[in-house]
Amino acid sequence: MVRSARFPVLAIAALAALSLLSGCNRLQARDQLNKGVQAYKSAKYDAAISHFQNAVQLDPSLPMARLYLATAYMQQVIPGSDDKQNVQLATEAIAIYKDVLAKDPHDIPSFKGIAALYFDIKNLEEAKKWQKQVLQEDPKDAEAAYTVGVIDWTLAHENTLKALTPIGITDDGQGNAKMPKPVCATIKNENSDLVAEGIEYLQKAIDNRPNYDDAMVYLNLVYRRQADMACGDDKLRKQAVASAESWKDKAMGARKANEAAAEKKTGGGIVMDQNGNMK
Repeated sequence: MVRSARFPVLAIAALAALSLLSGCNRLQARDQLNKGVQAYKSAKYDAAISHFQNAVQLDPSLPMARLYLATAYMQQVIPGSDDKQNVQLATEAIAIYKDVLAKDPHDIPSFKGIAALYFDIKNLEEAKKWQKQVLQEDPKDAEAAYTVGVIDWTLAHENTLKALTPIGITDDGQGNAKMPKPVCATIKNENSDLVAEGIEYLQKAIDNRPNYDDAMVYLNLVYRRQADMACGDDKLRKQAVASAESWKDKAMGARKANEAAAEKKTGGGIVMDQNGNMK
């Protein structure tokens, strides 16, 4: 009887010890998280990764630890490089972001992180797909729409150069009117969807951020890719070039306005609020 009575007591003691251990682990995890943040701010990314990994191991339920860990990995990825080591580093970061999304399918920072990493390692189709996921969560995200447009222009530009280079033509940005019609047909076939989508998403970015000068610059560039597809229709080519020039001018105007606004803000100028009061 005495022996059997001990079991409930032992079970309660074990649960208490487990709870104490769990609480201790959570405290240690937060300590490791804080140390990782400090290392990250000091650009000591290897140390930051180590601290964040410890935090995840100590408290797997701590979502910020995983996000910070993925972000620390991302800081070590070299943009524009698709060498094996760089891709592996990006892949590790992507896997962590996906782990966060498995627990929170609507975590926008994870969608953005994955999209940025794919862009950095030049997997542009995947980057575009994940930016569109961002827009599903937040249709007003101007940067996501802008990035889709940039990717479309990049792919279209690559297609154009691939078609023009073998025949000795340098892209003139005016529709390349002298290229042979079969070459133009190839470009049109490869770029029609990219150009249409690029215009759509860059316009969406500007609709959501009317002073978005970078988006205007790329609209100018995308319309020049549209001019490539005129294939002998000079009127159509000139219309596309005129649209490009118009957006180029708008971009310059928006950039000057943005710079003036930033200078006024940092220079301590007088700003009026919505009610006309000086701030």
